Amino acid sequence: MTPTDFAPGASGASGTIMIADSDFGDVSIERDIASSAGFRLESRQCKTEEDVIRYGRSADGILTQYAHIGATAMAHLPNCRVIARYGTGVDIVDVDAATRLGIQVTNAPNDWCADEVADHAIALWLSAVRNIVSYSEATRAGTWQWQSGAPIWRLRGRVFGILGFGAIAQLIADRARPFGVELISHDPFVEAEVLRAAGVRPVAFDELVADSDYLVIQAPLTPHTHHLFDEATLARMKPTAVLVNTARGPIVSDTALAHALTNHTIAAAALDDLEEEPAKQRDWQPDNPLLHLPNAIVTPHAAYYSEQSMRAVRTLATEEAVRVLTGRPPHSPVNTLGPNEL
Repeated sequence: MTPTDFAPGASGASGTIMIADSDFGDVSIERDIASSAGFRLESRQCKTEEDVIRYGRSADGILTQYAHIGATAMAHLPNCRVIARYGTGVDIVDVDAATRLGIQVTNAPNDWCADEVADHAIALWLSAVRNIVSYSEATRAGTWQWQSGAPIWRLRGRVFGILGFGAIAQLIADRARPFGVELISHDPFVEAEVLRAAGVRPVAFDELVADSDYLVIQAPLTPHTHHLFDEATLARMKPTAVLVNTARGPIVSDTALAHALTNHTIAAAALDDLEEEPAKQRDWQPDNPLLHLPNAIVTPHAAYYSEQSMRAVRTLATEEAVRVLTGRPPHSPVNTLGPNEL
């Protein structure tokens, strides 16, 4: 689909689409799509629901990257008919409230960044187990010794665990397999036969935690998975284990993980997000203890990034908003509305 698919005047479209927040640097992609369909685009940087209410009162559609849009905000958005998420997860949107108010919520299917996230998970894993950061820092400081990264264990024959076995987790398994690791996974929503067919041994959560030499988290953030990796869970892992998180930050307790890394309860961690999600805060400061530990690698929630993926998600979100506002069904609806609410 291209912007010309929504030609102005074709459906008598008019109104306002607001970008609640984004860190893309420009809004040219969104503006081209919206204006071609007859909509005015407004770009904001909302950090609170109060910001969303202040700027979004006249918005017919809202695009959001990090800004939380809950029931309070929605109650003050009388014109809003669609909230389109830049991304797959919708934990920042109160979907139940949106459904009650007749607001369509959309997201981007996993495939917009599936390869990028899988690649990033493997990159974090290899960087952690091969102590790439330690070697680089020691070399820059004038130490030219293989011992500066010790100890390092051979990958082949070790156990590579994955929490979750959705589309991205399956790509991670495919990428890890050639290294000769044994693949195990826990996902209560995937049949054991599906895992076995993929060459992955299904295990209970406790077994995943206790047996994994490397454990990659690629599961959704839910009330059940929030702080699933707390002090008690981390204590059941091997002292030589490496934890990788390319899912949502709050699945891991930052405090518990910092304690585990400091006390060598586990060997290392490589994270693509922090529990507090710095991008959602107005005046974030880098004072999280994980940012100052030598056995922790942290990237700024960048696993999804490539030039291609960013263009794709921006296009998807904007086109979904336009589809709903022009009376068309969205391609990736999160909630189901009654026929009189569309």
